[in-house]
Amino acid sequence: MSTFTIFLALIVVVAFLLIVVIMVQNPKGGGLSSSFGGGGTQQLGGVKKTTDFLDKSTWTLATLLLALILLSNVAINRGTTEADSKALDAEETTTSLPAPVKTTTDAATTTVKDSVK
Repeated sequence: MSTFTIFLALIVVVAFLLIVVIMVQNPKGGGLSSSFGGGGTQQLGGVKKTTDFLDKSTWTLATLLLALILLSNVAINRGTTEADSKALDAEETTTSLPAPVKTTTDAATTTVKDSVK
């Protein structure tokens, strides 16, 4: 298993935990939870410090997620060969076409004049 795969798995786990922590928090403005019976007088779990813990864990998980994303960029396997454009290779390998045959304009104009008469 490559290090990028490990970073990717950690990013998914941290993102899931961040979603869960955000969904558990009480909204500050009331929002929909107050209209569905979440009146505002109830504390989450009955503990006063729960909101502080959820706030700190949100910032910690967000910082960890950002750090993992930046570190995963270092772990991407880019290979050792140079990746040049294939369009440049196609230009070098194409053969030159022969020059077009030039025709005289007098012959073309005489056939047009003959057909008009």
